[in-house]
Amino acid sequence: MAGIQEQIIELTRGIDEVLPEDGLKAKLEEGRPLIVKAGFDPTSSDLHIGHTVLINKMRQFQQLGHEVVFLIGDFTGMIGDPSGKNTTRPPLTTEQIAKNATTYEKQIFKILDEKKTRIEFNSTWMNKMDSGGLVKLAAKHTVARMLERDDFNKRYKGGVPISIHEFLYPLVQGYDSVILKADVELGGTDQKFNLLVGRQLQQDFGQKPQIVITTPLLEGLDGVQKMSKSLNNYIGITDSPVEMFGKIMSISDDLMWRYFEVLSFRTFEDITTLRKSVDDGMNPRDAKFELGVEIVTRFYNEAEAEVAKQEFVSRFQQGALPKKIPNINLVSDDGKIGIAYLLKRAGLVGSTSEAFRMIKQGAVKIDGQKIEDRSLELQAGTSNVYQVGKRKFAKVSLT
Repeated sequence: MAGIQEQIIELTRGIDEVLPEDGLKAKLEEGRPLIVKAGFDPTSSDLHIGHTVLINKMRQFQQLGHEVVFLIGDFTGMIGDPSGKNTTRPPLTTEQIAKNATTYEKQIFKILDEKKTRIEFNSTWMNKMDSGGLVKLAAKHTVARMLERDDFNKRYKGGVPISIHEFLYPLVQGYDSVILKADVELGGTDQKFNLLVGRQLQQDFGQKPQIVITTPLLEGLDGVQKMSKSLNNYIGITDSPVEMFGKIMSISDDLMWRYFEVLSFRTFEDITTLRKSVDDGMNPRDAKFELGVEIVTRFYNEAEAEVAKQEFVSRFQQGALPKKIPNINLVSDDGKIGIAYLLKRAGLVGSTSEAFRMIKQGAVKIDGQKIEDRSLELQAGTSNVYQVGKRKFAKVSLT
């Protein structure tokens, strides 16, 4: 196992906060493998690379000889995490949770060592807890403390309803740490309150409190809001190599360095050298190429990453069309169809208003020719290649 200072440098790279500040050093000085926990509620079927900020940190602990526990919150998922929400979050059904949890188990091993990873489900112990046990657990926290949470506080002051079951979420998450005897719990900055509840409950149950390490919430492709499937600003780890590479190339040059910091496995010194090369005149696109190849290789392999890179170069630097374009047949209305409606029905935009916006931005092409007429109507019997933005293509035949 690496020395304590060496471990601290590696484990605190790209993190937001360690609580208490000297706690990690004290834990490492115990000279034993630490139990490191991170929980994920199976709220959707696929993980995106924003989730991997935490998983990458777990990987670092794992490589340094510590025991990592990937906790699937199938019980907490039925409550619904209220963190950062201004309304009650709808709980998932047991069927949705079971289906999503299965996909999580497969996806995480693209990063973690399967033989060294411990997977737990918090329903294992929570389904065994009777109502009396839940009442005793609830008695260990006060309403006043719960309302110290920023999101709860804002909702309470704003007259927005808070359901009683939402108070159970941080309690159950904290109790998970008691059951697992966690030494360290990882979570995003929005989870800080819940993570600290874990420290308190461990003390209440006579355990040494865990160290809390928070990681930043990764900005999505827009560079503004956190990465989210609902905001459609995400890179899914099950995206195709070409799609994944193209999305990485679409981020801004400034955001690229943020992604390097929290997603790359390259050394801090290597990234610093690369950034200096860009400052000295290297094209930022070439640095982004390196990031794209690294990320795609992680979830696929080096050969597919190189193919994705070459397709990107061919498509966007030489004007070529992608090798695979979906063929879509649409039935027109009265022998014709408006361009915005066509783009929406072809799945190239989410709404007609988005179509109008993309046309105004000059991001819509028909057979490679940019269009500006938002009232354009296409006639039945035509077949054309439609493009929206840099990555969305479809060959649409009208009848």
